[in-house]
Amino acid sequence: MTIAKSFTEVEATCCTTAHLILKEHDKSYWVGGGGTPMMSALLVQKLYLPDLTLVFEDGNISAQPDLPIDPMMAFVSGRINYRANAWSTMNGVCGHCSLGLYDYGMLLTLQTDPYGNINSSMLGNDFYHPGRRFGGAGGANEIASMCWRTILHCPQEKRKFVKKIDFITSPGFLDGSPHAREKAGLPPNTGPYRVITPEAIFGFDEETHYMKLLGHSEWVTVKDVLDKMDFEPIVASKLEILESPTEEELQVLRVFIDPRGGTIGGGKWINL
Repeated sequence: MTIAKSFTEVEATCCTTAHLILKEHDKSYWVGGGGTPMMSALLVQKLYLPDLTLVFEDGNISAQPDLPIDPMMAFVSGRINYRANAWSTMNGVCGHCSLGLYDYGMLLTLQTDPYGNINSSMLGNDFYHPGRRFGGAGGANEIASMCWRTILHCPQEKRKFVKKIDFITSPGFLDGSPHAREKAGLPPNTGPYRVITPEAIFGFDEETHYMKLLGHSEWVTVKDVLDKMDFEPIVASKLEILESPTEEELQVLRVFIDPRGGTIGGGKWINL
């Protein structure tokens, strides 16, 4: 495949996620919401793994979506549910997840903190009088609570990676203390796995559960990444240089999945 020379930040996020899924291709993925999680999953299914097991938030199980997808009609539509093995409900797939049937959950986040907690509800100090209110959890709380591992998408911005989020919509490792999730009633051995941005990929320290920089894109330095965070993560002793998008991946995203660019056209353009 040919490495691309020009692409958007959102396309970079989608392709980095696709490369991660390819390493764990025999797992099931519960996609929360539309946007980059859905685009990433559809990219893998269209280009690499047609039998990839995808579950969408509205209860669609293992579909073969009729592409392209209108970002505004990403759920509860005939095209996204085409040839699904089952079209259940959000409550139905939540029940499946509580039984441990879904390996990975994929989510967008408005804010995240050093322990991978998710805010998708509001900005400000007062829940009843927020500076700005957003759509909230949808099915994100169930995904973050019960999937074995959670993959988060977030722009690389200081206002997004904050020391303390304004509201915990969906749980990460909570305060990071030992067994914090289990004490809150969540299943053991679950929690955030990766945070993916256009510029970097993060994991979490196994003992402290503190966010850990694992790799960065070739067009940025470690300093570039850290300067766009409100806290300093642990930095792995050996950092991975992430694969850039390929022309073949961009063609699938731009021609077959999102030709209007409603999702993948977001963010700045990157020119190598």
